[in-house]
Parts: sequence; C-alpha cells; structure tokens
Amino acid sequence: MKSRMAIWLVSTIICAAMIILGCNGSGHIKSSPEVQKSPDTVNTPDTAVKPTSTSEPKATESPIEARAAEILEGMSLEEKVGQMFIVRCPQENAMKKLEEYHLGGYVLFANDFEGKTAEQASFVIRQYLSLKLPPLIGVDEEGGTVNRVSKFKTYRSEPFKSPQQLYQSGGFEAIRSDTVEKCELLKRLGININLAPVCDVSLEPSDFIHARSFGRDAEQTAEYVRIVVQTMKECGMGSVLKHFPGYGNNADTHTAIVHDDREYETFLNSDFIPFRAGIESGADIVLVSHNVVSCMDSDHPASLSPVVHRILRDELGFSGVIITDDLLMDGANEFADGGEAAVLAVNAGNDMLCCSDFEDRIPAVLEAVRSGEISIPRIDESVLRILILKLSLGLID
Repeated sequence: MKSRMAIWLVSTIICAAMIILGCNGSGHIKSSPEVQKSPDTVNTPDTAVKPTSTSEPKATESPIEARAAEILEGMSLEEKVGQMFIVRCPQENAMKKLEEYHLGGYVLFANDFEGKTAEQASFVIRQYLSLKLPPLIGVDEEGGTVNRVSKFKTYRSEPFKSPQQLYQSGGFEAIRSDTVEKCELLKRLGININLAPVCDVSLEPSDFIHARSFGRDAEQTAEYVRIVVQTMKECGMGSVLKHFPGYGNNADTHTAIVHDDREYETFLNSDFIPFRAGIESGADIVLVSHNVVSCMDSDHPASLSPVVHRILRDELGFSGVIITDDLLMDGANEFADGGEAAVLAVNAGNDMLCCSDFEDRIPAVLEAVRSGEISIPRIDESVLRILILKLSLGLID
C-alpha cells in the first residue's frame, strides 16, 4: 500500500513538471503575447492582400464629374478646342460664330449693352444660351472704374461703387449686399460669370491697379475676397480671381511687356494670401496676368508660363478653370504672335484662352494638336474642367 502511494506521488510530480514545461517551452513562465504589428509595418509579398481597414479609399466621381466625362467622350476635336476659348463677343454674326467655332464663352463689354433695354440685352443673351452646349457669358462688373452694365441708367440708377468706396461707407456688410445686388442684376440678364473679385494687393494710390483693388493689406484683402466669392457662390454666379500671381505695383500690361522683379517671399507673404482665401471659398476661375514674374519664370509672361501654372495648381491647390488675361494685350502679344501665343498658353496649363482674334488662334491650336505639339490628354483635362464648371452653374442638364 505504501509502495503504491509512493509510486502515485512520484507520477503526479513528474506529470506536473511536464505540463509546466510543455506550456511555455522552457523552464520559465511565459509572458503575455506581443501586440501584433500593424499590417503597414509587416513585410509581406507583393501579391498579399492587404486588410481592407488599412487600404486607402478610392476616389469616386461625383455625378457632375461623371456627366462631364460622358459629354467629353462624345465631343469632336473641333468642339473641344472651341470650348477652350472665351472671347470678346463679335459685333456681327455672334450667334453664327458661337456655333461655327464651338466657343466656350463670350465676354460682354459696354457696347453690348449701350442703347439696349434690359429686355433686349437679355433676349440676345438667352439666344446664346439656347445652344446644346451653352456658353459662359461673362462681364467685368467690378464696380468703380470698371463697370460694363451699371454704367447705363437703363440697368441701374447709378454705377456700382468701387470696393474701396463700399468699405468706407459700410464695411464688409456693404460689400456683401453690393455683391448680392450685382449677382441679381447680372443673372436677370442671363450672365453667369462676373470677372471679379480683384485680388491684387495695393496700398499705393500711384499703383496702376490700385483703384480697382480693395486698397488694403493682404489679410484685409483676403477677407474681402472671401466674402465676395462666398456670396457669389450662394447666388449661383461664377467668380473669377484676378490677376494671378498678383499685380503689385507694376505697370499696365495692356500697353507693354511688364517685368515684376519682386522676391518670391513677397508673393508668399502678401500677394498669394487673397488668392488662397478665394480658392478656399470655392472660386470657380482664376485669371492669370501677363506680368513677367522673374522669381517664378523670367522667360515668359505669367499667362504663358508652365511654372506659374504649377504654382497655382500645386502650391495654392486650385483645381478649377484657369484662364488667361486677354491675349491681345501687348503684355502677351509682343512676346509671341497670335497662333504661337495660343499654343504656348495651352501648353502652359490654361484651360481657357481669352482673346478677340479667336478666328486666327483656334486653327493654330488645332494644328498643334494634330502635329503632336499639344497632346489630346492636355486638351481633355481642360475641357473636362470647363464642362464641370458649366454643369455646376446649371448651364447643362
């Protein structure tokens, strides 16, 4: 009996020892399991499927983007290139040329309103908008020294005041209410783009751009731009930030090639600030000036510079439509002739070319595409942006 008891005791001790050793693989107590490394830090074969929770979400097309892509797919090269031109409205055969050249838009000037009632002007504009692919119809109704519509009493009892005058009389609330009234007047006529606000920072009355600017520092100008763009968006009116990358104290590019020799830090700390505010507020279009900005590209006017356009896209994050200032202005026209300037403008990254002599420039762009100097994808990316803008403004179903 005692021997059986001894055998049982020894067996029990041996089994217990084996259980302990078997559980931790050593003679020590096993610690808690280590936390599993994130899948991003684990070396896995290229063919391994990564967990869904750590993979980045795919970008999805909005209904507007999908519709724009659908329209683009059915367009001819001539239609695409025509859409990239927003031109001064011809005084004769405007409807015919709009259809013949598939133009992306018309910019109207004072002579398009002078001597007409609001009903007459609206009737003409509505005809333009009746096309299958309606044009952008724009005006420069900045207020102050630049008014195309309100300068005539037929449309308003007095011209719209300048931003500086408005702010002095009623602060930012006056700016907001003035913007609403502008939008209402222009929309009644069928206009869908106002080429405003002016984003240039100018503190010196002697500056060429001063009278058209807000006349205050970058931060205050940015607040002005923010209010105008947000209000225009609420009213369904397309907005245009101008004149990128900032006019500064430079001379008039309507009459000469102008060189801007300021340091890049000046643009970062001042000129870009109002443009950033407008972009963040949802501005539709940015207009690029013809100034030759040495710190960015000393060889080309800004409107024809790929470097300036990359800064606008990559540094300021603008994804909307970029247009040139009028290419017939001497600041661009003295640098390159009509057709050459148009090709340079497209390859620089402009989505729309503003000009009067489109009948010469459109064939030049078409020829450049056919020869391979301009790529089809380059054309398509611009036309897609234009279509998205037109859809967002309700011009296309």
